[in-house]
Amino acid sequence: MRRLLADRRLRRWLPELGTILVLALAPLLGPLIGANSDVLGRIVIWGLFGLGFDLLFGYTGLLSFGQAAFYGTGGFIAAYLLIKHVVGDVLLALLIGTVGAAVCGILVGLLALRRTGSYFAMITVAIAETFFFLENSPLSDWTGGENGLPGVPAPKFDLGFLAIQVKSGWSMYAFLAVVFLLGLVVARQIALSPVGHILTAIRDNPLRAAAVGHSIQRYKLAAFAIAAAFAGLSGGLLGVLQGYMPPEAFTFDTSGQLVIQTVIGGAGTLFGPLVGAAVWLSMQDLLQYGLGLGAAWKLGLGLIFVALVVVLRRGVVGAVERLARRLRASAEGEARAPAAGIRVRVASEPTSLAANRASGVNGTVVLQTKGLTKHYGGLAANSDIDFAVREGELRGVIGPNGAGKSTFFKMLTGEVIPSAGQIFFRGREITHESVTEVCQSGMSKSYQINQLFAKLTVRQNLLIPALAARRGRFRLDMLRGVDRVPGLAEDVARTLDLIDLATRADVPVADLAYGEKRRLEIGLALATAPSVLLLDEPLAGMSPQERGDTIRLLKSIRRGRTLVLVEHDMDAVFDLAEYITVLYEGRVLAEGAPREIQANKFVQDAYLGGVHAA
Repeated sequence: MRRLLADRRLRRWLPELGTILVLALAPLLGPLIGANSDVLGRIVIWGLFGLGFDLLFGYTGLLSFGQAAFYGTGGFIAAYLLIKHVVGDVLLALLIGTVGAAVCGILVGLLALRRTGSYFAMITVAIAETFFFLENSPLSDWTGGENGLPGVPAPKFDLGFLAIQVKSGWSMYAFLAVVFLLGLVVARQIALSPVGHILTAIRDNPLRAAAVGHSIQRYKLAAFAIAAAFAGLSGGLLGVLQGYMPPEAFTFDTSGQLVIQTVIGGAGTLFGPLVGAAVWLSMQDLLQYGLGLGAAWKLGLGLIFVALVVVLRRGVVGAVERLARRLRASAEGEARAPAAGIRVRVASEPTSLAANRASGVNGTVVLQTKGLTKHYGGLAANSDIDFAVREGELRGVIGPNGAGKSTFFKMLTGEVIPSAGQIFFRGREITHESVTEVCQSGMSKSYQINQLFAKLTVRQNLLIPALAARRGRFRLDMLRGVDRVPGLAEDVARTLDLIDLATRADVPVADLAYGEKRRLEIGLALATAPSVLLLDEPLAGMSPQERGDTIRLLKSIRRGRTLVLVEHDMDAVFDLAEYITVLYEGRVLAEGAPREIQANKFVQDAYLGGVHAA
């Protein structure tokens, strides 16, 4: 066991150790390809700049074209403090510039993150252009306007017994390399932390990340602020490297180069921006000076960029990672061992809030609606629904297509706000609470159409809701590994056993059969440790064998939980449910035990097509 743990720790730090080796060899190998200390220093600064951007774009899926705003902000704050002798220590000035950029990132993020997709990207472009205008005109007395800020001093360190003065050349490169390495350690720790895992879930499926209990807007804002902080530090280092803070730091071209370099190197890898910067800057010098293209170098580099994106869809580092995985899989053969981690074989009963509740139906009303109504314009999807579910009950909700079942479910879980009426959960009104708040209170839902994290494995999928159950909807525990969250591994293993996917834990979701995906869909809801579980057509599209497996699963998971089931399979509903509610044209048509519903003439006429009680 000790050897295993030691091996895992060694593997954890292998990328950092490899980076130290590359950075140490760069001064020896760089001159062989025409890269002097200045070029290598710029590569390192762009790589640091890209670390934060990759956490924002590669991990969280937010494409920002406005990172130059924070790059320039951090750089000019640090340069101004040093030039005006407000601060005498270079490291302190860099820290203040970094904090200033992060604060700007929070303020900008509060505005920009109100929109998603292309709208978000366009807002960041507009904000970057606003910052460029402010730097060149209203704030020119502080920024120097078109002249920038010359005279930025180099750092020096007084260790008492030794004084170190960083000068231009290789000593400056060494300083920048150390700062980059520290930034890489922080960025990788964030990526491997619970926060990093949640950011990847937001990138893959923000709807489901919110539905399992995470405050995705807060996590997005955190990622935006982190990227701004990295940008601000990088901008400050640019001024230190050149002894001059240029106004070009604020230009759109700076943001564009950052995006291009990250894509070339490989988004979502952290090392991609550094590799992309090396390719971009070395090819720029080669085309411009080595081949004598002059101003046409941009055309040549643009063609190279297009070729790289077409051939290497995940960038240089992504292609290397993919090749390494293929070689590893080939060496291991078909029988691949599960990934290292805590393995627990447990009974199906969960040790969560749900498990502590008494099994069996009692008289306590756990979920209730009063006059619940939803209008879409002049169309009434639901009207005056009074609905009450008791603790431990398995309630079936049936009705023909268009009866309003899906809208009703969405209102219960906070996905849709009712037009009128009230929803109570354990005596507390939750009518206007968000889906995240409803999930955190103890009620979760599986979807009719699978809402999985498609780019993650089965285990990683279950990790996301389990994190919400253990940590709440938002926590910035960025400096601890996800394996250090108490009880998390056991929760995931327990859910894997419960949905019978333990042997498929490390399989990508894309490789699962349809029935397995449906079980995983239920597993995501289960992993939030709900006391009330809503299941929206869990048997939809299944083969007879898959249907039987899922019915057995539903029977096994109902212990200690209250289940509400929407389903078109009448045999399954009458077999599973103790009480059934029938919706018709958005209203409650009938309620009762299965035999009562089967014998109800109104239900037969409206939905069951003449089925009579046995």
